[in-house]
Amino acid sequence: MPVNGGIQMYGLVNKAIEEMVCSHFGHATWEAIKQKAEIQTEAFVSLEGYPDAITYRLVGAASEVLQLSPAEVMHAFGKYWVQFTAEEGYGELLAMNGDDLPEFLENLDDLHARVGVMFPKLQPPSFDCEEEDEEKLTLHYHSEREGLAPMVMGLIEGLGERFATEVDVNQTHHREEGADHDQFSVKYRVKCPFH
Repeated sequence: MPVNGGIQMYGLVNKAIEEMVCSHFGHATWEAIKQKAEIQTEAFVSLEGYPDAITYRLVGAASEVLQLSPAEVMHAFGKYWVQFTAEEGYGELLAMNGDDLPEFLENLDDLHARVGVMFPKLQPPSFDCEEEDEEKLTLHYHSEREGLAPMVMGLIEGLGERFATEVDVNQTHHREEGADHDQFSVKYRVKCPFH
């Protein structure tokens, strides 16, 4: 996994990885991942900054221990992140960001601006949305970090569940293949008008 020396993630991200692993695979598996990643930290503090390298090491170790590719770990984490942040007290913030999937995606940069008030050192990605038709949009994802496109795909699927919307996400442009940013095609259909 790539490592960006100077960039930091807040502990909330590492805490979410821990919760995801513990809830699906148990505490012993999390301890094995921490050991493999050579992480001494007993508990991550949500509002504290940690080097990106720690998060990437956790993902790499989780990949080995769980016998999943790093992309599969990131994808599962993206999906889990939506539920985790809602339960960690950010539900109201999420609710303010939109009443359906396209509106929420359209407002992601605004959400990050509001989150930045609580997390002043936040280095968020940037998203642009282009509506293709009533049930399809293109999402442009710009980030200083590498290798997080699978997480974005999981995130969109998690938001689909939040908004009772069927989603089909495909990555159409890959930064690691030379594009200047990652791009996704998102097809969506509301399952039921009441959610």
